Amino acid sequence: MTHTPSNDWGTLPSRGAALRAEAPAETGSALPLTRRRFLAVSAVGLATAFSPFALPGCSTSKNIVVGETADVEVDTRLTFFGFKYESINVMAIEDILRDFMDAHPNVSVSYEGIKSRPYYEALVKRLDSGTGDDVFMIDHDTALSFEKKGYLADLAGLPTISTFSRLAFDQMDAEGTILYVPTSISAFGLYCNTGLLAAHGIDAPRTLAEFERACDAFLAEGVTPLVANNDISLKTLAIARGMAEVYAADNVRERVAALSADPDALAAQLRPGLELVERIVKRGYVDAGMALETEKTSDDLDQFATGSYPFMLTGAWASVRVHDMAPDLAYEVHPYPVLEDRPVLVVNVDTRVSVNANGAHVEEAKEFAAFLTQPSAIERFANSQCSFSPLEGNAAPDDASLQPLAGAFAAGAVVGSDDNILLPVWGALRQSVVSLLEGATAAQAEGQLRSLLAEGADAS
Repeated sequence: MTHTPSNDWGTLPSRGAALRAEAPAETGSALPLTRRRFLAVSAVGLATAFSPFALPGCSTSKNIVVGETADVEVDTRLTFFGFKYESINVMAIEDILRDFMDAHPNVSVSYEGIKSRPYYEALVKRLDSGTGDDVFMIDHDTALSFEKKGYLADLAGLPTISTFSRLAFDQMDAEGTILYVPTSISAFGLYCNTGLLAAHGIDAPRTLAEFERACDAFLAEGVTPLVANNDISLKTLAIARGMAEVYAADNVRERVAALSADPDALAAQLRPGLELVERIVKRGYVDAGMALETEKTSDDLDQFATGSYPFMLTGAWASVRVHDMAPDLAYEVHPYPVLEDRPVLVVNVDTRVSVNANGAHVEEAKEFAAFLTQPSAIERFANSQCSFSPLEGNAAPDDASLQPLAGAFAAGAVVGSDDNILLPVWGALRQSVVSLLEGATAAQAEGQLRSLLAEGADAS
Protein backbone atom coordinates (compact mmCIF):
# COMPACT_ATOMS: atom_id res chain seq x y z
CA MET A 1 0.00 0.00 0.00
CA THR A 2 1.31 3.44 -0.89
CA HIS A 3 0.63 6.44 1.32
CA THR A 4 1.49 9.85 0.01
CA PRO A 5 1.72 12.70 2.51
CA SER A 6 -0.48 15.62 1.67
CA ASN A 7 0.55 19.24 1.82
CA ASP A 8 -2.98 20.32 2.69
CA TRP A 9 -3.49 19.58 6.35
CA GLY A 10 -4.17 22.94 7.91
CA THR A 11 -2.22 25.46 9.95
CA LEU A 12 0.06 24.34 12.75
CA PRO A 13 -0.49 25.76 16.21
CA SER A 14 1.99 28.34 17.39
CA ARG A 15 5.31 26.86 18.49
CA GLY A 16 5.50 29.56 21.16
CA ALA A 17 2.54 28.29 23.14
CA ALA A 18 3.66 27.92 26.73
CA LEU A 19 3.71 24.52 28.35
CA ARG A 20 1.71 24.23 31.54
CA ALA A 21 4.22 23.67 34.33
CA GLU A 22 1.80 22.23 36.82
CA ALA A 23 3.00 21.08 40.19
CA PRO A 24 2.51 17.34 40.67
CA ALA A 25 -0.04 16.11 43.15
CA GLU A 26 1.08 14.51 46.37
CA THR A 27 3.75 12.00 45.38
CA GLY A 28 2.76 8.54 46.45
CA SER A 29 -0.79 9.58 47.34
CA ALA A 30 -3.31 6.72 47.62
CA LEU A 31 -6.32 8.98 46.91
CA PRO A 32 -8.43 8.19 43.83
CA LEU A 33 -7.16 9.81 40.65
CA THR A 34 -9.45 11.75 38.37
CA ARG A 35 -8.92 13.19 34.90
CA ARG A 36 -7.88 16.45 36.52
CA ARG A 37 -5.64 14.85 39.14
CA PHE A 38 -2.49 13.33 37.79
CA LEU A 39 0.43 11.93 39.71
CA ALA A 40 3.99 12.42 38.62
CA VAL A 41 5.79 9.94 40.82
CA SER A 42 9.08 8.11 41.02
CA ALA A 43 9.28 5.01 38.86
CA VAL A 44 11.20 3.40 41.69
CA GLY A 45 8.03 3.31 43.74
CA LEU A 46 5.50 2.33 41.09
CA ALA A 47 7.32 0.54 38.30
CA THR A 48 6.60 -2.89 39.73
CA ALA A 49 2.89 -2.14 39.60
CA PHE A 50 3.17 -2.05 35.82
CA SER A 51 5.87 -4.57 34.94
CA PRO A 52 8.07 -7.20 36.53
CA PHE A 53 10.95 -5.90 34.44
CA ALA A 54 11.07 -2.37 35.77
CA LEU A 55 14.45 -1.33 37.10
CA PRO A 56 13.87 -0.52 40.77
CA GLY A 57 17.54 0.01 41.48
CA CYS A 58 18.16 2.32 38.53
CA SER A 59 18.51 5.98 39.38
CA THR A 60 17.53 6.95 35.83
CA SER A 61 13.95 5.81 36.39
CA LYS A 62 12.38 9.19 36.79
CA ASN A 63 8.67 9.57 36.21
CA ILE A 64 5.43 7.78 35.70
CA VAL A 65 2.36 9.75 34.74
CA VAL A 66 -0.82 7.95 35.70
CA GLY A 67 -4.35 8.75 34.62
CA GLU A 68 -7.48 7.26 36.18
CA THR A 69 -11.07 8.26 36.65
CA ALA A 70 -13.22 8.21 39.74
CA ASP A 71 -16.56 8.96 38.11
CA VAL A 72 -16.51 7.02 34.81
CA GLU A 73 -16.05 3.29 34.49
CA VAL A 74 -12.78 2.49 32.71
CA ASP A 75 -13.05 -0.28 30.11
CA THR A 76 -9.48 -0.13 28.79
CA ARG A 77 -6.19 0.61 30.54
CA LEU A 78 -3.30 1.33 28.19
CA THR A 79 0.34 1.47 29.22
CA PHE A 80 2.87 3.66 27.40
CA PHE A 81 6.60 2.99 27.97
CA GLY A 82 9.32 5.36 26.80
CA PHE A 83 12.77 6.82 27.30
CA LYS A 84 11.58 10.39 27.84
CA TYR A 85 11.92 11.09 31.55
CA GLU A 86 12.94 14.75 31.86
CA SER A 87 10.28 16.79 33.63
CA ILE A 88 9.54 19.11 30.68
CA ASN A 89 9.05 16.11 28.38
CA VAL A 90 6.87 14.34 30.93
CA MET A 91 4.72 17.46 31.37
CA ALA A 92 4.10 17.57 27.62
CA ILE A 93 3.20 13.88 27.62
CA GLU A 94 0.95 14.44 30.63
CA ASP A 95 -0.97 17.16 28.80
CA ILE A 96 -1.45 14.91 25.78
CA LEU A 97 -2.60 11.97 27.92
CA ARG A 98 -5.06 14.22 29.71
CA ASP A 99 -6.51 15.47 26.43
CA PHE A 100 -6.79 11.93 25.08
CA MET A 101 -8.62 10.68 28.14
CA ASP A 102 -10.96 13.65 28.09
CA ALA A 103 -11.88 12.62 24.55
CA HIS A 104 -12.07 8.91 25.48
CA PRO A 105 -13.77 8.72 28.89
CA ASN A 106 -13.64 4.92 29.10
CA VAL A 107 -9.89 4.67 28.51
CA SER A 108 -7.03 5.40 30.91
CA VAL A 109 -3.37 5.68 29.92
CA SER A 110 -0.28 5.45 32.11
CA TYR A 111 3.18 6.53 31.02
CA GLU A 112 6.46 5.24 32.43
CA GLY A 113 9.76 6.81 31.41
CA ILE A 114 13.36 5.80 32.15
CA LYS A 115 16.69 6.77 30.63
CA SER A 116 17.44 5.38 27.18
CA ARG A 117 20.08 2.67 27.63
CA PRO A 118 18.40 0.91 30.62
CA TYR A 119 15.11 1.53 28.83
CA TYR A 120 16.00 -0.67 25.87
CA GLU A 121 17.13 -3.49 28.14
CA ALA A 122 13.78 -3.39 29.93
CA LEU A 123 11.80 -3.02 26.69
CA VAL A 124 13.33 -6.14 25.13
CA LYS A 125 12.71 -8.18 28.30
CA ARG A 126 9.09 -7.09 28.47
CA LEU A 127 8.28 -7.92 24.86
CA ASP A 128 10.27 -11.15 24.81
CA SER A 129 8.39 -12.35 27.88
CA GLY A 130 4.97 -11.44 26.47
CA THR A 131 4.38 -8.67 29.03
CA GLY A 132 5.07 -5.74 26.72
CA ASP A 133 3.30 -2.41 27.05
CA ASP A 134 0.55 -1.41 24.63
CA VAL A 135 2.56 1.52 23.24
CA PHE A 136 6.31 2.05 23.42
CA MET A 137 9.20 4.05 21.95
CA ILE A 138 11.79 2.41 19.67
CA ASP A 139 14.92 3.35 17.72
CA HIS A 140 16.38 2.22 14.39
CA ASP A 141 18.18 -0.90 15.59
CA THR A 142 15.33 -2.01 17.85
CA ALA A 143 12.84 -1.60 15.01
CA LEU A 144 14.89 -3.95 12.85
CA SER A 145 14.92 -6.58 15.59
CA PHE A 146 11.29 -6.19 16.62
CA GLU A 147 10.03 -6.33 13.04
CA LYS A 148 11.63 -9.75 12.63
CA LYS A 149 10.01 -10.93 15.87
CA GLY A 150 6.57 -9.69 14.86
CA TYR A 151 6.24 -7.30 17.79
CA LEU A 152 5.19 -4.21 15.83
CA ALA A 153 1.65 -3.54 14.61
CA ASP A 154 1.12 -2.06 11.14
CA LEU A 155 0.18 1.62 11.53
CA ALA A 156 -0.37 2.39 7.84
CA GLY A 157 -4.06 2.99 8.42
CA LEU A 158 -3.64 5.80 10.95
CA PRO A 159 -5.44 8.94 9.78
CA THR A 160 -2.44 11.13 10.63
CA ILE A 161 -0.02 9.44 8.20
CA SER A 162 -0.75 11.97 5.45
CA THR A 163 0.35 14.87 7.66
CA PHE A 164 4.00 13.84 7.90
CA SER A 165 6.74 15.54 5.91
CA ARG A 166 8.51 13.79 3.06
CA LEU A 167 11.65 13.34 5.19
CA ALA A 168 9.68 11.61 7.95
CA PHE A 169 7.52 9.58 5.57
CA ASP A 170 10.53 8.25 3.64
CA GLN A 171 11.84 6.84 6.93
CA MET A 172 8.51 5.46 8.16
CA ASP A 173 7.72 3.80 4.83
CA ALA A 174 11.23 2.48 4.15
CA GLU A 175 10.08 -1.14 3.84
CA GLY A 176 6.55 -0.50 2.64
CA THR A 177 4.98 -1.17 6.03
CA ILE A 178 4.64 1.56 8.62
CA LEU A 179 5.62 0.12 11.99
CA TYR A 180 6.13 3.34 13.92
CA VAL A 181 5.14 6.99 13.88
CA PRO A 182 7.72 9.64 14.78
CA THR A 183 6.94 12.49 17.14
CA SER A 184 10.04 14.61 16.52
CA ILE A 185 13.10 15.08 14.35
CA SER A 186 16.17 15.30 16.54
CA ALA A 187 19.17 17.31 15.43
CA PHE A 188 22.77 16.92 16.58
CA GLY A 189 25.14 19.84 16.81
CA LEU A 190 28.24 21.55 18.10
CA TYR A 191 27.40 23.62 21.18
CA CYS A 192 29.55 26.74 21.05
CA ASN A 193 30.24 28.81 24.17
CA THR A 194 29.97 32.14 22.36
CA GLY A 195 31.28 34.19 25.26
CA LEU A 196 34.43 32.09 25.58
CA LEU A 197 34.96 32.08 21.83
CA ALA A 198 34.52 35.85 21.58
CA ALA A 199 37.03 36.39 24.38
CA HIS A 200 39.59 34.58 22.23
CA GLY A 201 38.58 36.27 18.96
CA ILE A 202 37.20 33.03 17.53
CA ASP A 203 34.00 32.64 15.51
CA ALA A 204 31.80 29.55 15.63
CA PRO A 205 33.56 27.19 13.19
CA ARG A 206 31.92 26.23 9.90
CA THR A 207 34.68 24.12 8.34
CA LEU A 208 36.98 21.42 9.63
CA ALA A 209 40.02 23.69 9.34
CA GLU A 210 38.32 26.40 11.40
CA PHE A 211 37.31 23.86 14.04
CA GLU A 212 40.82 22.44 14.32
CA ARG A 213 42.38 25.91 14.55
CA ALA A 214 39.98 26.80 17.34
CA CYS A 215 40.73 23.59 19.21
CA ASP A 216 44.49 24.10 18.81
CA ALA A 217 44.17 27.64 20.19
CA PHE A 218 42.46 26.42 23.35
CA LEU A 219 44.85 23.50 23.74
CA ALA A 220 47.74 25.96 23.63
CA GLU A 221 46.23 27.59 26.73
CA GLY A 222 45.80 24.27 28.52
CA VAL A 223 42.05 24.03 27.89
CA THR A 224 40.51 20.79 26.62
CA PRO A 225 38.28 22.12 23.83
CA LEU A 226 35.57 19.50 23.47
CA VAL A 227 33.01 17.87 25.76
CA ALA A 228 31.84 14.51 24.40
CA ASN A 229 29.64 11.80 25.89
CA ASN A 230 30.14 8.06 25.53
CA ASP A 231 27.14 7.51 23.29
CA ILE A 232 26.14 9.87 20.47
CA SER A 233 28.75 12.65 20.40
CA LEU A 234 31.60 11.25 18.32
CA LYS A 235 29.36 8.67 16.64
CA THR A 236 27.24 11.35 14.98
CA LEU A 237 30.37 13.35 14.13
CA ALA A 238 31.71 10.28 12.29
CA ILE A 239 28.38 9.89 10.46
CA ALA A 240 28.47 13.54 9.41
CA ARG A 241 31.96 13.21 7.96
CA GLY A 242 31.50 9.79 6.38
CA MET A 243 27.98 10.13 4.97
CA ALA A 244 27.90 13.78 3.89
CA GLU A 245 28.73 13.13 0.25
CA VAL A 246 26.14 10.32 0.07
CA TYR A 247 23.28 12.57 1.17
CA ALA A 248 24.50 15.43 -1.04
CA ALA A 249 24.44 13.22 -4.14
CA ASP A 250 21.76 13.49 -6.81
CA ASN A 251 21.18 9.73 -6.58
CA VAL A 252 21.01 9.56 -2.80
CA ARG A 253 18.32 6.85 -2.80
CA GLU A 254 20.43 4.55 -4.96
CA ARG A 255 23.55 5.24 -2.88
CA VAL A 256 21.76 4.47 0.38
CA ALA A 257 20.20 1.31 -1.07
CA ALA A 258 23.61 0.05 -2.14
CA LEU A 259 25.09 0.64 1.31
CA SER A 260 22.15 -1.08 2.96
CA ALA A 261 23.00 -4.35 1.26
CA ASP A 262 26.76 -4.23 1.77
CA PRO A 263 28.36 -4.13 5.25
CA ASP A 264 31.83 -3.79 3.71
CA ALA A 265 30.82 -0.79 1.64
CA LEU A 266 29.07 0.92 4.56
CA ALA A 267 32.08 0.45 6.84
CA ALA A 268 34.36 1.83 4.13
CA GLN A 269 32.03 4.79 3.59
CA LEU A 270 32.31 5.63 7.28
CA ARG A 271 36.10 5.30 7.37
CA PRO A 272 36.74 9.07 6.93
CA GLY A 273 34.49 9.66 9.94
CA LEU A 274 36.44 7.15 12.00
CA GLU A 275 39.68 8.81 10.91
CA LEU A 276 38.34 12.17 12.09
CA VAL A 277 37.45 10.75 15.50
CA GLU A 278 40.89 9.15 15.74
CA ARG A 279 42.51 12.53 14.98
CA ILE A 280 40.37 14.31 17.58
CA VAL A 281 41.36 11.75 20.22
CA LYS A 282 45.06 11.71 19.36
CA ARG A 283 45.34 15.50 19.30
CA GLY A 284 43.72 15.76 22.72
CA TYR A 285 40.73 17.79 21.58
CA VAL A 286 38.69 15.54 23.84
CA ASP A 287 39.70 13.87 27.11
CA ALA A 288 39.24 10.26 26.00
CA GLY A 289 39.20 8.80 29.49
CA MET A 290 36.60 11.29 30.65
CA ALA A 291 34.49 10.79 27.53
CA LEU A 292 34.30 7.05 28.18
CA GLU A 293 32.69 7.80 31.54
CA THR A 294 30.55 10.75 30.42
CA GLU A 295 26.86 9.90 30.22
CA LYS A 296 24.67 11.48 27.55
CA THR A 297 22.45 14.41 28.59
CA SER A 298 23.89 14.23 32.09
CA ASP A 299 27.62 14.40 32.79
CA ASP A 300 28.31 16.18 29.51
CA LEU A 301 25.88 18.97 30.36
CA ASP A 302 27.39 19.32 33.83
CA GLN A 303 30.77 19.90 32.21
CA PHE A 304 29.60 22.37 29.57
CA ALA A 305 27.43 24.29 32.03
CA THR A 306 30.55 25.28 33.99
CA GLY A 307 31.40 27.66 31.13
CA SER A 308 34.96 26.31 31.01
CA TYR A 309 34.68 24.45 27.72
CA PRO A 310 34.35 26.11 24.30
CA PHE A 311 32.55 23.19 22.60
CA MET A 312 30.23 20.26 23.27
CA LEU A 313 28.84 17.60 20.94
CA THR A 314 25.33 16.35 21.65
CA GLY A 315 21.70 16.55 20.63
CA ALA A 316 19.74 19.79 20.37
CA TRP A 317 17.22 18.36 22.83
CA ALA A 318 19.72 19.02 25.62
CA SER A 319 19.46 22.78 25.11
CA VAL A 320 16.53 23.17 27.48
CA ARG A 321 18.59 21.52 30.22
CA VAL A 322 21.61 23.74 29.53
CA HIS A 323 19.46 26.85 29.84
CA ASP A 324 18.14 25.61 33.19
CA MET A 325 21.57 24.63 34.50
CA ALA A 326 23.41 27.76 33.35
CA PRO A 327 20.95 30.61 32.69
CA ASP A 328 23.74 33.13 32.09
CA LEU A 329 25.75 30.96 29.71
CA ALA A 330 25.67 32.34 26.15
CA TYR A 331 25.85 29.59 23.54
CA GLU A 332 24.67 28.58 20.10
CA VAL A 333 24.28 25.15 18.53
CA HIS A 334 25.76 24.80 15.04
CA PRO A 335 25.94 22.02 12.44
CA TYR A 336 29.07 19.89 12.59
CA PRO A 337 32.15 21.56 11.02
CA VAL A 338 33.52 18.34 9.49
CA LEU A 339 34.14 19.17 5.82
CA GLU A 340 36.63 21.40 4.06
CA ASP A 341 33.99 23.71 2.60
CA ARG A 342 30.80 23.51 4.70
CA PRO A 343 29.21 22.21 7.88
CA VAL A 344 26.93 19.15 8.01
CA LEU A 345 23.69 18.76 9.91
CA VAL A 346 22.83 15.29 11.24
CA VAL A 347 19.23 14.51 12.13
CA ASN A 348 17.16 11.53 13.19
CA VAL A 349 13.47 10.99 12.57
CA ASP A 350 13.02 10.23 16.18
CA THR A 351 11.03 9.50 19.33
CA ARG A 352 9.39 6.74 17.33
CA VAL A 353 6.22 5.31 18.81
CA SER A 354 5.04 1.78 18.04
CA VAL A 355 2.05 -0.33 19.01
CA ASN A 356 2.46 -3.81 20.47
CA ALA A 357 1.09 -6.19 17.82
CA ASN A 358 0.54 -8.81 20.51
CA GLY A 359 -1.03 -6.51 23.09
CA ALA A 360 -4.49 -6.89 24.54
CA HIS A 361 -5.70 -3.53 23.20
CA VAL A 362 -4.23 -3.13 19.72
CA GLU A 363 -7.03 -1.05 18.23
CA GLU A 364 -7.28 1.26 21.25
CA ALA A 365 -3.48 1.63 21.23
CA LYS A 366 -3.59 2.59 17.54
CA GLU A 367 -6.24 5.18 18.35
CA PHE A 368 -3.92 6.63 20.99
CA ALA A 369 -1.00 6.66 18.51
CA ALA A 370 -3.18 8.60 16.08
CA PHE A 371 -4.08 11.10 18.79
CA LEU A 372 -0.42 11.46 19.79
CA THR A 373 0.54 12.35 16.22
CA GLN A 374 -2.17 14.87 15.41
CA PRO A 375 -0.72 18.37 14.82
CA SER A 376 -1.90 19.89 18.10
CA ALA A 377 -0.15 17.16 20.10
CA ILE A 378 2.94 16.53 18.03
CA GLU A 379 3.93 20.19 17.80
CA ARG A 380 3.68 20.56 21.56
CA PHE A 381 5.74 17.43 22.17
CA ALA A 382 8.46 18.19 19.58
CA ASN A 383 8.91 21.71 20.88
CA SER A 384 9.25 20.44 24.46
CA GLN A 385 12.28 18.45 23.23
CA CYS A 386 13.89 21.34 21.31
CA SER A 387 13.31 19.23 18.19
CA PHE A 388 11.95 19.82 14.71
CA SER A 389 8.45 18.71 13.88
CA PRO A 390 8.14 15.60 11.69
CA LEU A 391 5.01 17.07 10.12
CA GLU A 392 4.87 18.84 6.77
CA GLY A 393 6.86 22.06 7.05
CA ASN A 394 9.18 20.66 9.76
CA ALA A 395 8.59 23.56 12.15
CA ALA A 396 11.73 24.51 14.07
CA PRO A 397 11.89 24.65 17.87
CA ASP A 398 11.45 28.00 19.60
CA ASP A 399 14.84 27.99 21.33
CA ALA A 400 16.87 30.88 19.86
CA SER A 401 20.14 29.07 20.57
CA LEU A 402 19.18 26.51 17.93
CA GLN A 403 18.59 28.93 15.07
CA PRO A 404 21.83 27.97 13.26
CA LEU A 405 20.42 24.43 13.02
CA ALA A 406 17.13 25.70 11.65
CA GLY A 407 18.93 27.41 8.78
CA ALA A 408 20.94 24.29 8.02
CA PHE A 409 17.85 22.06 8.10
CA ALA A 410 16.38 23.79 5.08
CA ALA A 411 19.57 23.11 3.11
CA GLY A 412 19.41 19.34 3.69
CA ALA A 413 20.77 16.94 6.26
CA VAL A 414 22.37 13.57 6.82
CA VAL A 415 20.07 11.01 8.46
CA GLY A 416 21.98 9.47 11.34
CA SER A 417 20.01 6.23 11.63
CA ASP A 418 18.37 5.86 8.23
CA ASP A 419 15.59 3.26 8.09
CA ASN A 420 16.51 2.63 4.47
CA ILE A 421 19.79 1.11 5.71
CA LEU A 422 18.87 -2.33 7.02
CA LEU A 423 22.02 -2.75 9.10
CA PRO A 424 22.45 -1.89 12.81
CA VAL A 425 24.77 1.03 12.09
CA TRP A 426 23.57 3.13 15.04
CA GLY A 427 24.66 0.65 17.70
CA ALA A 428 27.63 -0.79 15.82
CA LEU A 429 29.20 2.62 15.24
CA ARG A 430 28.94 3.45 18.92
CA GLN A 431 31.03 0.39 19.76
CA SER A 432 33.65 1.33 17.18
CA VAL A 433 33.89 4.89 18.53
CA VAL A 434 34.31 3.54 22.07
CA SER A 435 37.23 1.52 20.74
CA LEU A 436 38.76 4.68 19.29
CA LEU A 437 38.45 6.38 22.68
CA GLU A 438 40.24 3.37 24.17
CA GLY A 439 43.16 3.78 21.75
CA ALA A 440 42.22 1.82 18.63
CA THR A 441 43.22 3.08 15.20
CA ALA A 442 40.73 4.03 12.52
CA ALA A 443 41.69 0.88 10.57
CA GLN A 444 40.95 -1.28 13.61
CA ALA A 445 37.68 0.54 14.25
CA GLU A 446 36.65 0.05 10.62
CA GLY A 447 37.35 -3.68 10.88
CA GLN A 448 35.28 -3.89 14.06
CA LEU A 449 32.47 -1.92 12.43
CA ARG A 450 32.50 -4.20 9.39
CA SER A 451 32.22 -7.28 11.59
CA LEU A 452 29.38 -5.84 13.64
CA LEU A 453 27.44 -4.81 10.54
CA ALA A 454 27.98 -8.24 8.98
CA GLU A 455 26.66 -9.89 12.13
CA GLY A 456 23.57 -7.73 11.85
CA ALA A 457 23.14 -8.69 8.21
CA ASP A 458 23.51 -12.41 9.05
CA ALA A 459 20.94 -12.09 11.83
CA SER A 460 18.36 -10.88 9.33
